[in-house]
Amino acid sequence: MPDFAYIARTTTGQRVEGVLSAGTQREALLALSGKDLFPVQVKASGGKVAQAGSLKVRPQAMSQFYVQMAALLRSGVPLLRSLEVLGRQSTNPTLKKIVDDLHARITEGDSLAEAMARHPRAFNDLSRSIIRAGGEGGFLEEALERVAKFTDQQAELKGRVMGAMAYPIFLAVFGVTIVTVLVIFFVPKFEDLFARLRAKGELPALTDWLLFVSDSVHSYGLIIAVVVAGVVLLARNQLQTEQGKWWLDRVRLKIPQAGTIYQNLAVSRFCRVLGTLLAGGVPIVRSLKISSDSTGNRVLAAAINEAADNITAGQSLATPLGASGHFPPNVVEMVAVAEQSNTLETVLTNIADSLEKETWRRLDLFVRLLEPVLLLVLASAVLVIVVALMLPMLKSAMAM
Repeated sequence: MPDFAYIARTTTGQRVEGVLSAGTQREALLALSGKDLFPVQVKASGGKVAQAGSLKVRPQAMSQFYVQMAALLRSGVPLLRSLEVLGRQSTNPTLKKIVDDLHARITEGDSLAEAMARHPRAFNDLSRSIIRAGGEGGFLEEALERVAKFTDQQAELKGRVMGAMAYPIFLAVFGVTIVTVLVIFFVPKFEDLFARLRAKGELPALTDWLLFVSDSVHSYGLIIAVVVAGVVLLARNQLQTEQGKWWLDRVRLKIPQAGTIYQNLAVSRFCRVLGTLLAGGVPIVRSLKISSDSTGNRVLAAAINEAADNITAGQSLATPLGASGHFPPNVVEMVAVAEQSNTLETVLTNIADSLEKETWRRLDLFVRLLEPVLLLVLASAVLVIVVALMLPMLKSAMAM
């Protein structure tokens, strides 16, 4: 909804300024009247929504914000006073803007979760849902601490994955660069040397092929680059369509070894988010709808949403998850037992911990195997180039 900046007067004549969200100007006027405010001026606030919604803060800073706010509330500091304190002491200018906006929104009558909804890049659906449940259920401090813990866990998870893949990615980039430099700058220097053997038809096939590749890159490099860029751009555009995204998510789950790691990470995120939401008092159907997005995979999300629909119809959670074929059998079995014993939120957290530990073992093994494979590929490519250049010399030496 659009924003409207207003100037109004209270029943005592005090001047009040602020911004509120409403469908139309008339709705904004009615909203002000409902707050016992007499509008003096109400006009559309262009651009402020986009600015507020685009603000983003690092997960570490957000986690610290949640922890500090929970500590203040536990100490008996009122919510508005807590936001004032956090806004003044914040050294992050973006976070300070967000906190100040939260204070202004809550002053106007919004709840904390409603005010946070103005900043979707800073407060995701999961955070807002837990905080909304905490505010409505009277355990806001605990909800903020849970969000802080989950934010730290997700940041650590992402950091560990990126850290594990950093060296293999470096090897791949380095290998491609070395081979490209050899083909473009080193191999052409032997063109004149092998011209006589080529004319006699005595040039080895491997050498002839290497020279052909090098000459093609030199002569048609720009055309090849344009074609490759066009193919990449076309593929990227296709993958950005809904059909392309579905296809990519299916492929990710089927990649040997890597697909299992990806699946376990997605399922562990889902279990942790669902367990956190249930522990925070969010109803299970709503929790499933929110946690489905946390998987980052449309195929898994569709299976989870179908499970939510089945629960609405009176079925259990484990049955549709198992029928989808996208969740490990041991996870489905543990969920089924947890439903019967009414310990679903605790078991889901344990499942997430177990899956993450197993995933780290698999990821560590995968990276350990990937590194020598990439080194072997790089060495093989360089060896092929060296052998292709040495074969004519060896052949000439043997003929003499």
